[in-house]
Amino acid sequence: MASLCRLPARAGTRRLPAIIPIGFNRRNTRYVSTGPAYPGHIHLNWFENAFLFVGSGLMALADPYRGDMVAAVGETSAGPSLRRLRDIMLESPEGRKILKERPRINTTTVDMSKLAQLPHGTFGRSYTTWLERCGVTPDTRAPVHYIDDPELAYVMQRYRECHDFYHCICNMPVNVESELAIKYFEFANLGLPMAGFSALFAPIRLNKVKRERLFSQYVPWALKCGGSAQSLISVYWEQRWEQNVEEMKKELGIWDGPPAKWPKPLKEAEEMAAKSG
Repeated sequence: MASLCRLPARAGTRRLPAIIPIGFNRRNTRYVSTGPAYPGHIHLNWFENAFLFVGSGLMALADPYRGDMVAAVGETSAGPSLRRLRDIMLESPEGRKILKERPRINTTTVDMSKLAQLPHGTFGRSYTTWLERCGVTPDTRAPVHYIDDPELAYVMQRYRECHDFYHCICNMPVNVESELAIKYFEFANLGLPMAGFSALFAPIRLNKVKRERLFSQYVPWALKCGGSAQSLISVYWEQRWEQNVEEMKKELGIWDGPPAKWPKPLKEAEEMAAKSG
């Protein structure tokens, strides 16, 4: 395989770029970096990566609300899974378009008021109702720091920012049991190690009744639905706002999860979402 190496600069010659591709196959391209590969990037050697993984894992287990620690575990444990997800995206027109355009999901890039005015039954209207019903916002997803390849870093960012869509399309609220159910769903659908770690260790924090309900109702649904559904990493959600949500579920091979306790009634959430729009 042909490769490029760093050469000393000669007087009057142009310096090599900070990131130098090695090889010609996009799926196997490696990078030699002399600086941050993207804004916020922090390069770690193997020891630093392992140390951060263990430390952040212990912190996240002790306090699951430490989003920065949960994010660090996800990045330091991703390994080859991100390349596999990137390859899955490259296999579909929708996935390739996402990688090319690299859309972001937050209240700056998405017109929530416009979504709230869409007809009932559309994905966009269902999403704004879900946000209102759960009392959450898409602006809380941490940026990626510890993944060297910029394209793979985007795949991780995309996964984070689409997480709420998985809750919405599966009709699951935001609470401990539902969050764990979605983690099992994600592990079956995407194969990310972080989802597996959460699914394996987080249930120990549940009481006996909730743990029994998790494994008797939520986990069987999550593994079956997530394992048989289309890989959601390749779904361009932002171009499907006006699609009927039930038709989308059929297309993707998804069905609703077990009944769950919601923090706000559906009718109240719909009225609040409509007013905010």
